[in-house]
Amino acid sequence: MRAPAKKTNVVARLPLFLLIWGISALSMYLPAAHALTGGDQDTAQSFFFAGSLGLGAVTLIALALGSRKPRYGSLGQLLSLLATFAVLPLFLAVPLHDALKTTSFLNAYFDMVSAVTTTGANLFDDPSRLAPSLHLWRAQVGWMGGLLMWIAASAILAPLSLGGFEVTARGQPGRSVAAPVRMQRADPRKRLTRITLTLAPVYAGLTLAAWVLLLMAGEASLTGLCHAMSVMATSGISPVDGMAGSRSGMTGEAILFLFMFFALSRLTFSSDTATTGYGRLDKDPEFRIGLLLVVGLPLLLFLRHWWAAYDVNAAENTSLALRALWGGMFTVMSFLTTTGFESANWDDSRYWSGLGTPGLILMGLALIGGGVATTAGGVKLLRVYALYLNGMREMERLVHPSSVSGAASGGKRIQKDGAFIAFVFFMLFALSLALISVTLSALGSDFEQAFVLSIATLSTTGPLIDIAAETPIRLVELNSWAKGVLCVAMVLGRLETLAIIALFTPDLWRN
Repeated sequence: MRAPAKKTNVVARLPLFLLIWGISALSMYLPAAHALTGGDQDTAQSFFFAGSLGLGAVTLIALALGSRKPRYGSLGQLLSLLATFAVLPLFLAVPLHDALKTTSFLNAYFDMVSAVTTTGANLFDDPSRLAPSLHLWRAQVGWMGGLLMWIAASAILAPLSLGGFEVTARGQPGRSVAAPVRMQRADPRKRLTRITLTLAPVYAGLTLAAWVLLLMAGEASLTGLCHAMSVMATSGISPVDGMAGSRSGMTGEAILFLFMFFALSRLTFSSDTATTGYGRLDKDPEFRIGLLLVVGLPLLLFLRHWWAAYDVNAAENTSLALRALWGGMFTVMSFLTTTGFESANWDDSRYWSGLGTPGLILMGLALIGGGVATTAGGVKLLRVYALYLNGMREMERLVHPSSVSGAASGGKRIQKDGAFIAFVFFMLFALSLALISVTLSALGSDFEQAFVLSIATLSTTGPLIDIAAETPIRLVELNSWAKGVLCVAMVLGRLETLAIIALFTPDLWRN
């Protein structure tokens, strides 16, 4: 007797990109409901119709692929991740463009690429130009992009030894650590589902906790929600021009400061990628280096007040000194985690230290970036740690050429060739920075603008564009080609160069 055919869930057969597309379409109903509640029917219709059309398109494609035999693979998921950052914003920009009606579709696409890559580049200088529901949508897209990176780091990048894991994993970047045959037969979709069900509630719960605390501190509801989502995603998107327009003051900054620690190390919220022997947060090198920078650099700026011999009576400026110290700590933490929120007391910190526009300091922090497998961008603290250990080892060999040391490799955390791979990534990052800068210069930007724009996009720290240069750069005044180059730079900075190179492997296209 013939056995009955096994039923397969149609959703399980869909490519990862289509699933993300469907979730994005479904999420459009939230700003639609918010706009409808606020009496903005035009904005509500834009999001409702765009979300409905998106769900309809995904449903039709799902039915068309219902009999298709699924072919899973980590490289296929990596390709879907690239499509999410580069192609999906075309759909996300539809309701924004239709509701705003005063900007081009290219600007809307640029803004959505900036949001989903958690860059947070501010294309609209005047926050009042956007309706409250559009501010919610921008922060929501950034929040979903941050959640995607939380999940993709463990489910997609870690098995392929990418995204910073190449420093600690034994496998080659772009190749699975386990046996190729067994990994090829395994279903990465189950791993993706398991990690999503584990991390999504944690991510949402932390965002809700930050929002509630901001409301208790006196923040407006929409502003608090956008800031809570932005600090978890390190997008730096704000409906009130950052901390300067916030109602919660220093208390709100302290709340956001605490939640920025989740971008310093993945061990702050999960141990799913921890290497043996490094499951404790106090022993994690990324967290310790981050703390050193967050505490040490503001103290140096604070002490520079006396080193430069400024004639100010310290007894009469105790309040200014404390505000300056806090402004430095918050801003350093914000740009180290590539969030980009500027403290309301940052001007006091600059005045206290005697620095005019410390753009190089902020750009250096953004280049270092946060922890591996977090929502932060940049080079990442673990790679900096690997290069530091290698430098210390080379200096030790100058004194003792014949010495043998296992400590220089970071014990069980850094693999044998970890420093070399970290150096390769740093060189690729530097080449990308040079290429983007030269291209922007050829398109009409001067050297300072091109350099700031390149660092801001490659490190996914969009607010650098407004405060790193001596004069703020207006993105809306750039030509179309320059905006296209910046979109490429944001995608490259979010997914990283090694991951893009891994997509050229013949194993992916052979299937």
